[in-house]
Amino acid sequence: MELSQFKVLTFDVVGTLIDFESGVLNAVRSIGGVTAADYSDDQIFAAYKRGRDLYPGRSSYAMADVYLSLAKELGLPADQSSADDFQLSVLRWAPFSDSIEALRRLRKHYRLVAMTNADRTAFSAYSALLDHPFNDSVTCDDTGVAKPNPEFFAFNKGRQSAFGFKQSEILHVAQSQYHDIGVARSLGYATCWIERRHGLQGFGGTPDPGQLTTPDFHFSSMKALADAVEAC
Repeated sequence: MELSQFKVLTFDVVGTLIDFESGVLNAVRSIGGVTAADYSDDQIFAAYKRGRDLYPGRSSYAMADVYLSLAKELGLPADQSSADDFQLSVLRWAPFSDSIEALRRLRKHYRLVAMTNADRTAFSAYSALLDHPFNDSVTCDDTGVAKPNPEFFAFNKGRQSAFGFKQSEILHVAQSQYHDIGVARSLGYATCWIERRHGLQGFGGTPDPGQLTTPDFHFSSMKALADAVEAC
């Protein structure tokens, strides 16, 4: 299998292109002050994931409740103003340092499609932060479900088919083994794992997939993927 055989790259956005883990940690520690400073990254991520499980709604508004859940668990300020500050920070999560340039390089070779569990409002913010690199986008607002639900992939498959692209011409690029790599492989997609947590223990802010799925391509950064494409 060669990178040059594909015509479409579909991307997970949050976690692959947008550094949500740093965003969560920075916001919690900024709002929580000295109390939050006593907690490890893993402790904050665990409380965040439990909160997200309780409030799985659209990320442009549900994250205030996610914050209140983790704040009560960790003993941090749990007032509405703090929750609103966290919610606003979610829409300002920054791209990884290599995302914008890598996407600019990849767009010369492929159709780029966002496939994100973010809602349309949040995705609009992230797309702007990434310098609007996508030819097309699919959000949870469009599909009515979130990854790893196979219906999300089915929706995009039909959408790209309408533009004349076959599943065999699509490479799905993602960081999350749980949300993306495992289900995409099970549905017959070629996959590219961007292992943003390369060298780190655990799964950070994303759920444990139970077992790792071996991808077709594996890089530790978007820059490495772009370099490999240009070397073809």
